[in-house]
Amino acid sequence: MRTGVRIGVDVGSVRVGLAASDPSGLLASPVATLPRDSGETRADVARIAGTARDLGAVEIVVGLPRLLSGAEGEAARLARAYALELSLAVSPTPVRLVDERLTTVESHRRLRESGVAGRSQRGVVDQTAAVLILQSALDAERASGRAPGTPVAPQRRRPRTKDRG
Repeated sequence: MRTGVRIGVDVGSVRVGLAASDPSGLLASPVATLPRDSGETRADVARIAGTARDLGAVEIVVGLPRLLSGAEGEAARLARAYALELSLAVSPTPVRLVDERLTTVESHRRLRESGVAGRSQRGVVDQTAAVLILQSALDAERASGRAPGTPVAPQRRRPRTKDRG
């Protein structure tokens, strides 16, 4: 089992949930809920990169919201794009996509069971989902001995070549 802090990310259309593991990579804990920033500053991506740097993260896992059938819809496309943008911001720290089917539903259920009212859930449901995503990835790695999910490879631009004509 690899050691080191991992960051878990739950990408939503309005908010982004963050979780982090302990240095041994055994337990995921909530960190923050960030407002999603689709403007030029991309403050959410910058904050995740800063958190990863501050914690000395060895890896970031981003939830990939597949449909129950396993197919990918619009939400998965948006999560892939977000993960790619994040991978560019945190390079060379690796970013991986992990299946997160039903984590938001499970987060709401757990919060309800713990007595958190519906309106109060908004601020923490994304963090809870990020914890579930990260804990699932940590458990999968411990069970298989392999890094979870699939790596996100930043696409490097090809250098321009002059026309030799």
